[in-house]
Amino acid sequence: MSNSLAKLQHKISSARDLQSVVRTMKAMAAVNITQYENAVDSLGDYYQTIILGLNICFHQTHVLGTDTLQTTHNKHKNIGVLAFGSDQGLVGQFNNLLSEFLIETMHPYPENKIVWAIGERIQPLLLEAKMNPAESYQLPTSLDTISDLVGELILEIEWQRENHDIGQIIVFHNTPTSKSTYAPTFHKLLPFDQNWKDQIMMTQWPTKSLPELLNDKKNTFKALISEYLFVSIYKACAESLASENASRLEAMLRAEKNIEDLLDGLNQNFRHMRQTGIDEELFDLVAGYEVLITKNQRK
Repeated sequence: MSNSLAKLQHKISSARDLQSVVRTMKAMAAVNITQYENAVDSLGDYYQTIILGLNICFHQTHVLGTDTLQTTHNKHKNIGVLAFGSDQGLVGQFNNLLSEFLIETMHPYPENKIVWAIGERIQPLLLEAKMNPAESYQLPTSLDTISDLVGELILEIEWQRENHDIGQIIVFHNTPTSKSTYAPTFHKLLPFDQNWKDQIMMTQWPTKSLPELLNDKKNTFKALISEYLFVSIYKACAESLASENASRLEAMLRAEKNIEDLLDGLNQNFRHMRQTGIDEELFDLVAGYEVLITKNQRK
């Protein structure tokens, strides 16, 4: 009996230790969600400023060349695909949902796909679908390192466009729909076509005082395009990280509930076994007392 109680006590202690770890991970996931969502929100004003700058470029000068603005799509060109997955586990169906969505979305495209996988957990899923990653990247571990990843991706995209005849760039990532849910989505980053230009030109200037472009107008436009690409990829990465932590938070909530149920069951078994042991000891005492009384009466 004592051996069984000791084993139960060990199981209860292990479950409580695991519960502490789960609660810590749950708290970290909740904090991470908030900081990544705040990062996405903070990009809103900056993104709008870039759009307004491009709006002025389009209205005041013809700075776009045929190499930047593509009104037609050459079906013989390759397609670049950015896929934001996860590096760590405990994220449920996070990578599976995104990979299935990516494969289904890209199925109608006959062009050759050049895939950049961000996060090692999504790589084997893409390999199974015969979408071999041309280059793989590790996810940032904090907000401070997202910029470094985005800079590397932009350089890689430019190199691939120049050397592998890429006509389109499509970004796939999960985006939060609430504090604990998310959904896969995609965004066509390139080419900058006429529809994209028309949408930007429809943006209303927020004041009556219209600005003017000064100095080198082409360099100004190129700088705005560079910032547009940077913000678009940064936003996708931050939303993906927020979704990853939302998935982890959901998994930790389920784990916490399962551990609580397990602890309830273990504690009930422990109390039952301890009470059974006490009853057995009492029965032994009573039986021994009765034996002594019987012996005394016989004497």
